[in-house]
Amino acid sequence: MLILLPPSEGKTAPASGRPLDLSDLVLADDPEVTAARTELLDRLARVSGREDALEVLGVGASLAAEVEANRTITQNPAAAAHRVYTGVLFDALDYASLPAAARTRARRRALVFSALLGVIALGDAIPAYRLSIGAKLPDMPGLGTWWKKRLTPALDAFAEEDAGPVVDCRSGGYASQWKAPSGRTVTVDVFQMKAGRRTVVSHFAKHTRGLVARELLAAPASQVRTLEEAVAVVERAGSAGGPHDWSVELVEPTARKAGSLQVILPER
Repeated sequence: MLILLPPSEGKTAPASGRPLDLSDLVLADDPEVTAARTELLDRLARVSGREDALEVLGVGASLAAEVEANRTITQNPAAAAHRVYTGVLFDALDYASLPAAARTRARRRALVFSALLGVIALGDAIPAYRLSIGAKLPDMPGLGTWWKKRLTPALDAFAEEDAGPVVDCRSGGYASQWKAPSGRTVTVDVFQMKAGRRTVVSHFAKHTRGLVARELLAAPASQVRTLEEAVAVVERAGSAGGPHDWSVELVEPTARKAGSLQVILPER
């Protein structure tokens, strides 16, 4: 099983630790991916030293210190991604409280898509950085398009090594960085009942996706070998006696289009 996650815009900068080592990241054995990471690290450091850096990166003055830290990105301390990324989804996933076997799976099988590094595993050591997928760096196309070309061959091969389900919790531009194998992939789509009708939610979507990822990682590996088994794990978590109040429906994937794991929250 692979779980695909977006990053969080908020990050906790490591106070100590060795700096980023590209040879330790997932897909480091692919020369094109490593070259792309090296190029973007250099571009970000140079852009962050410009007078108009905040404007180029699309951030306000309150984040000036984070943009300034981009200038020394390759020298800054790094820590495991599950410690650096903060925010609603990662709080809900709550890596630190997962059972040991689940933490081991999470470190390699939960992939976080990054505007800066393309994709990383949850256990990869990274520095804090300020760059979103929607930023438009000078003399470059959109970052989603730029990364898709460079990540697709390597991630296609990586996914072939694991014939299990792919659960895609990404949204927006991060989903554009790689198209997962359609026939065994589901996106996690969150709805809430209001006045008897389903409505798409945004506030609880990230939180719910984090909880879904947690349930799948915490389940024994023998129970998530197929898409149907993975869906059953999420469904049980919302049934009577389960830890969550939700119902689940599956829109089956096809050879051309990913399916949808629809999580429906009750009226509040």
